[in-house]
Formats: sequence, C-alpha cells, structure tokens
Amino acid sequence: MTFRVGVIGHPVAHSISPRFQQAGLNAAGIDACYQAWDLQPSALEPFINELRSDDSLGANVTIPYKEAALRHMDGLHQTARFVGAINTIVNNDGHLQGYNTDVTGFQRSLSEAGFDPRGARATLWGAGGAARAVAWGLIWRGVESLTIVNRTTVRAGRLRHDLAAASADVSLRSMGADEEDAVGALANADLVVQCTSVGLRGGESEGQSPFAVDHLAADAFVVDLIANPVETRLVRAVRESGRRAIGGLPMLVYQGAASFELWTEREAPVEIMLNAAAEAMSEAAL
Repeated sequence: MTFRVGVIGHPVAHSISPRFQQAGLNAAGIDACYQAWDLQPSALEPFINELRSDDSLGANVTIPYKEAALRHMDGLHQTARFVGAINTIVNNDGHLQGYNTDVTGFQRSLSEAGFDPRGARATLWGAGGAARAVAWGLIWRGVESLTIVNRTTVRAGRLRHDLAAASADVSLRSMGADEEDAVGALANADLVVQCTSVGLRGGESEGQSPFAVDHLAADAFVVDLIANPVETRLVRAVRESGRRAIGGLPMLVYQGAASFELWTEREAPVEIMLNAAAEAMSEAAL
C-alpha cells in the first residue's frame, strides 16, 4: 500500500515541502506520496477527518491553519499544547495526534546561524501560529524580553497573555504594527523575527517587506520565516545594510525532518532533504 501524507494550507502552491519530503521518503525506501493540499476554510475539518484512514501517515500544517487544526486533534503533544498551534499531524490507527516541530526547527536554525538568544531582546513581527512557536522557542532558550507586534492589536495581546500565564521570567509587551512604539520595538531589538506571510511567493504581498530596515538596530539579527523565495525583499535589504539575516529555508527543512521522524519512526536523511530543498528553490528562482 502506498501511504499518503502532505501539507495543508492556503495557499500552498509555493510550498517546497513536497520536494524535500518526497526526497527523504524515497531515500529511506518508504512507499509514500507527499502532496500539497490547498484547502478553503470550510474544507479543513472534513479533510482532517479523512487523515484517519489506513493509508494516511498524517500531514504538515502551514499558514493559515496552524491554530485552527489544533481543535480537530484527538490528542496533543506537550509542546503543541504550550504553543497553542500545530504544524504536524500524526495518524496512529485513526487517532490524530498534534505536534509542533516548528519550535525545534526554529531553535536549530538559530544555532546553525551562530546566534544565541540567551539574554537577548527579541521582537516578533506577527502573532499567528508560527509566531507562537518562535515565542516559546525563544523563551525556552532564555531571552530577556519579547515584544510582539501585529497588525491586529488584540491578537498580539492574546499571545502575550498566553505567554505570561506560563512564563514569569521574561519581560513581555504587545502592540499594533501601526503604533509609534512598534518602531521602537524594532530599534531596541537584538533579534527580530518576521512571522507573517508578507513577501511570500505567490501571495498577495509577494515582493513586499513588512517594515523598513532603517528602523532596525545597527547590530540586529533578522530571521524571516518565509522560505519561498529563499531571499525575501526583507532579507536582501537587511544584508545590503550590513546586518545579518537568514531566511526560513533552514527552519522549514529542520521542522520537516522532525515531522518525518514522527510519521516514519526513522531518522530523517536531513542532508538529502536540505539539498532537495535548495534545488527546488534554485529552480523556482529561474
């Protein structure tokens, strides 16, 4: 039997997960097909229920369903419970378990880039499911302060409240992206993590940047979670300004490798997956 697995989102045409996940499955000799599933909101629940079938390994979950999908799980891993969002669904004989591998994927990408967040002042631009994973990853790595900036002030405040309820050691703030303090949150940050879909290839804001690089501190380190394109307008502008920046490709592959291991109970061929992801991005840039 050929198993099926894939990524759920809207849109997902930009996703390179099928390329590097399929490369990993093939290298491991696993008879499975990894697909991209673009779903309208009304189709999310019935589709997730279909993942209980015998031929389903589960799924990855991406924007905008990381929080919504959590409500349809039969069980949650502790990290997913803390974060309040999932990016991985595992089908265990019809029982759907939700996980969040974005946390470890993000932490690993920071480590590989040589940035230690311990004691840092961090600003998150965005307050969705990805931002929740990043926030917890930073708190667990010992940041000094965390400021959440979001287009919708209420959503930023909700994330701050959720973090404060379980972490008393980190200074937390939240605000709207159009508030004056948002510029200060960028200027005072050692680390800025862009967690929105602004700049995503194939999206409405393709080629745009969520904020001006001039607002950043001179030594700020910037992470843009968008993996496609491999160098967003924001990442390019930050690098051109002499600051350090990384895109979302490493995190995407590392979180995907963790998902792979949950589905298959085998060690992920990470190097093969990284190479496949880089190849896919090179082709997309042509």
